[in-house]
Amino acid sequence: MRSLVSLGLLSLAAALPTWPSDSTYDYIIVGGGTSGLVVANRLSEQKDVKVLVIEAGDSVYNNPNVTDTAGYGKAFGTQIDWAYETVNQEYAGDHTTIVRAGKAIGGTSTINGMVYLRAQTSQVDAWEAIGNKGWNWSALFPYYKKSEHFQVPTTYSSLQGSGVEYNPSYHGYSGPLKVGWDAEQQNDGLAQKLNTTYQNLAVPVPYNKDPNGGYMIGYTLYPKTVDSEKNIREDAARAYYWPYQNRTNLHILPNTNANRLTWKEGEEATADGVEVTFANGTTGVLKASREVVLAAGALKSPVLLELSGVGNPDILSKYGIETKINLPTVGENLQDQMNNGLKYQAKKNYSGQPDYVSYPSAPELFGNSTAAIANNVLRKLPAYAAQVAKANGNVTKASDLERFFKVQWDLIFKSHIPVAEILVEPSGYVYDMEYWASVPFSRGSVHIQSAEPSAKARIDPKYFMLDFDLQAQAQVARFIREIFKTEPFAPMTGPETSPGYSSVPSNATDSEWAPYLTANYRSNYHPISTAAMLPKEAGGVVDESLKVYGTSNVRVVDASVLPMQVCGHLQSTVYAVAERAADIIKGNV
Repeated sequence: MRSLVSLGLLSLAAALPTWPSDSTYDYIIVGGGTSGLVVANRLSEQKDVKVLVIEAGDSVYNNPNVTDTAGYGKAFGTQIDWAYETVNQEYAGDHTTIVRAGKAIGGTSTINGMVYLRAQTSQVDAWEAIGNKGWNWSALFPYYKKSEHFQVPTTYSSLQGSGVEYNPSYHGYSGPLKVGWDAEQQNDGLAQKLNTTYQNLAVPVPYNKDPNGGYMIGYTLYPKTVDSEKNIREDAARAYYWPYQNRTNLHILPNTNANRLTWKEGEEATADGVEVTFANGTTGVLKASREVVLAAGALKSPVLLELSGVGNPDILSKYGIETKINLPTVGENLQDQMNNGLKYQAKKNYSGQPDYVSYPSAPELFGNSTAAIANNVLRKLPAYAAQVAKANGNVTKASDLERFFKVQWDLIFKSHIPVAEILVEPSGYVYDMEYWASVPFSRGSVHIQSAEPSAKARIDPKYFMLDFDLQAQAQVARFIREIFKTEPFAPMTGPETSPGYSSVPSNATDSEWAPYLTANYRSNYHPISTAAMLPKEAGGVVDESLKVYGTSNVRVVDASVLPMQVCGHLQSTVYAVAERAADIIKGNV
């Protein structure tokens, strides 16, 4: 069915509306990205329901910066990149950094790295443990599979001999989203040599045949959101919108910015529509008879809530916004990862290579020091909680933060989730090593700076705020240096060119690593938790049905709601959460 429909997509994609077809919809979804298009697709399966998606961007169906599976980064800084800028980071070199996010039909799935890796079982189970009944691995795993159209690698000649493996029971085969491997996955022996190298380390990192079943520790050849047959990116629009765009009850309004929600007169907090600015610059209100779903991303959805009068009264009153709902944790709890890199010379010229990934646990990363480090961090948790609470004006209680940090500590040092992701990226005569600690303790915020919807928000992730985050980031760098000293990879490599041992010596302490790390990091583009799914009294913004506290019909369905960072890449989990959210809205959960 999809192949037949796709024949007409090019012409249809060029004929998107500039004005809504109806005056009132059952559901309005703000954000036509990774999560918004999932919810729109599933709700519009009900033929008696009308769904409108409001999207600030346009179609990128034939944009080569999007479709090219080897083109990661080409879209950065273009018109389809929100390019959110942080404030100066006081703990990280006192400079700003850019957080990339997609401004297009398909959202960030059109510009991300396409990695399809989920989470560790215990991480998702922790969501339920901190107060979200029904949100656990067993409940979410079927939705990972529901979204997935797994492409069996043996079907594609380009993958013969590549070494990729999978567990059939971990995957879905009839979902909209194509997942597989691209033509870069070559069989030149490097993958196998890296595997042996990881297993030759002092604390071996095992081979993981398929990390998408809930156990992610190890070295693996990971799948991506790609169309393996066409060798092009598979994004949320290609999966969930374009093949279904001729549904008469599913409409999308591109190049349209949502300004704020509108509320019913005389009712406490029932949204009846969304004020927007259309492509021609005029404003208007689009009406929703049932629900408004915010799916604009972790750096936009909380801003829309604040512009609509939902948030911290101290912030809202500063900009003349009347408080509709006193919910001071809107925009708080921002979590992102810090991405650093090392570079080495390669002794051969690489072209068209894939990346190779590993996920070490704390014992593999810290070795014999693990117990001492664990005890030291445990002692510091009350101070960490107090520091974060002080930074946000105590809108989240230190006692709650300490409890959440203890859950995070347990995940790291008892459940032994992956504490880092390490990518080996060969290109030319260079090995580019990209890495990040998976679950930082630092917490930041995003808030409005004006009542004007087009004004930039104040984004402050507080990178490196808490010292374990720096310690982990430095230890991963040391770990990478050991990889490059280990057979059989070592003879294939030349000197470290960045930072180099002359800049950061082999015995460098964390504080000696700090100048390099804080001057040369970037955002990992994985912001979450700014409208956290938690009990209200513990700092939550949405409940377990993803409904905003105090409202009768406003939900948030995007990475904003994830209460804790995951060690996989966000898109797979966001797809699954959106699939489950659609069932919740439809009353099937």
